[in-house]
Amino acid sequence: MRRTLAASGILVCAVAGQTAASELRDAALEYFQPLPSTLMAPSGNAITPEKIDLGKALFFDPRMSASGVFSCNSCHNLATGGDDNMPTSIGHGWQKGPRNSPTVLNAVFNVAQFWDGRAEDLKAQAKGPVQAGVEMANTPDNVVATLNSMPQYVDWFKGAFPEEADPVSFDNFAKAIEAYEVTLTTPSPFDAFLNGNEDALDETQKAGLQLFMDNGCVACHNGVNVGGHDYYPFGLIEKPGADILPEGDVGRYAVTETADDEYVFRAAPLRNIALTAPYFHSGVVWGLREAVQIMSISQLGTEMPEEEIDQIVAFLDSLTGEMPEVVYPVLPSETASTPRPTGEVIAE
Repeated sequence: MRRTLAASGILVCAVAGQTAASELRDAALEYFQPLPSTLMAPSGNAITPEKIDLGKALFFDPRMSASGVFSCNSCHNLATGGDDNMPTSIGHGWQKGPRNSPTVLNAVFNVAQFWDGRAEDLKAQAKGPVQAGVEMANTPDNVVATLNSMPQYVDWFKGAFPEEADPVSFDNFAKAIEAYEVTLTTPSPFDAFLNGNEDALDETQKAGLQLFMDNGCVACHNGVNVGGHDYYPFGLIEKPGADILPEGDVGRYAVTETADDEYVFRAAPLRNIALTAPYFHSGVVWGLREAVQIMSISQLGTEMPEEEIDQIVAFLDSLTGEMPEVVYPVLPSETASTPRPTGEVIAE
């Protein structure tokens, strides 16, 4: 009789646990969507294997920079969470950039690119760093000349853009990089949970997910990328100090010149957030727990208890996904007509 009662108690607890997990999953699906099972098709850029392979080569090729030193992977390192794990990136002449480098992983799901959204998609984003004096310091003409100087690249462009008579162009350079970056998605335990595996999260992570929703974090961090879908003021309730929110960086205002956009930034996408310290556009906060507490005070107006921070951080850990397998590409060789790299000047 006692065994029967004990077994019944275990069964009741198991059923109750399953019911609670199902209710939590249903609530989460009101705010989040799992990663799609197929590649997202960007506007105006059909994705083909040839285009992906070309984009991968370009992503890793440092000769796309004026110095021949920096590639896309320099600031968006696929071995370290898709960013460079530095406060702000180092570019041409060893200059420091003005903002923290966002991860390229899952970036296709963002509403726009860069912290201020000045690039509408990954194609536009790919053109920016190449031409920025503080980053790769190159020009479209020099990029095209470099590509045309290597017969292997010319053949690859013809294969990726077979319908074009002269496929080696700066626009196609950007489209190819976009095609490769579309593949850089990272399915995580949270996706498994949303897709019906209620055991994919442990109890602490489930408690953190509940707190994340109950405390209002989902107001800014929702959707497929758990953020990255819209713009919000940093310091909605209490403005952080100038060390975290530099007064000279006015955010989206620099793009729109609208007063309401001062200190407004794109909400950070939180997938793989445990891998991408330091945090915020200023890149000055190295601890995820500290970042959660700063957001709690500045955006929600409350100082979260330590236990709740631990639970939310545990939930954020569940957003760390399976990294895409990356085999380093063998790049085309230079020829006598390949533009020579410019000299690097050590910044004082």
